[in-house]
Amino acid sequence: MITSNQNPKLKLIRALQGRAKERRDAGAFLAEGIRLVEEAANANWPMRFVLFDETLNERGRSQVETLKSRGVDVEEVSTSLMKSLSDTESPQGILAVLNEFQLPIPNSPNFILIPDQIRDPGNLGTLLRTAAATGVQAVLLPPETADAFAPKVVRSGMGAHFNLPIHSLTWDEIHQIIKTAGLQVFIADMDGQSCWDINLSQPVALVIGGEADGASEQARRLAHGKISIPMPGQAESLNAGVAGSILMFEVIRQRQSKNS
Repeated sequence: MITSNQNPKLKLIRALQGRAKERRDAGAFLAEGIRLVEEAANANWPMRFVLFDETLNERGRSQVETLKSRGVDVEEVSTSLMKSLSDTESPQGILAVLNEFQLPIPNSPNFILIPDQIRDPGNLGTLLRTAAATGVQAVLLPPETADAFAPKVVRSGMGAHFNLPIHSLTWDEIHQIIKTAGLQVFIADMDGQSCWDINLSQPVALVIGGEADGASEQARRLAHGKISIPMPGQAESLNAGVAGSILMFEVIRQRQSKNS
């Protein structure tokens, strides 16, 4: 059992909880909680090690035994140390350090999400979770967007990271992918054309701009048009996570209607 605060594994975990640079340098990120560790295991995601404590429930202990049988490095840690490592209000008693790994972008994608200057971890995690649910084929993260592998984003994504190609790219690289795939690019904007009136059954890329300043100038130069969500009520706007989710499901609605 790990009982020392100076254990190298604990030091790595604390580093991974910090800046994106620390995660990039280590080539690793964190997944905390039973659900996330299960999702990573089900996806056969490469794991460096897993820590658990005595508060872990039966479901979690079953997962621990499965991981051990696969040869994963699993170690028990004192409850006080686990609590000090946890990034949640109610720790579940299990935490995994995972290798950074990017799923490949399909050769001819027809549905891409570009979260542009999204800096709120909760909003980015929500967008990733919805992207995974709606069958988005890749998420392209331009500069000035939050790190998709920050602990709060991973937690909000609820396993999306293990099933969705997520790539941090320059605008030139994003433009090349868009051009090669022949995608129509639409920016979410209150002044845009209603999503009900735009053909989203064609190959598309949706740009969801940041909470404060909206989409960047680089995104606007790339876009073929602006898309909005009809809001007959009194709300002035929706947050990025909600707006992006609505638009992604509208893409699916139109495509399913076309094929029915």
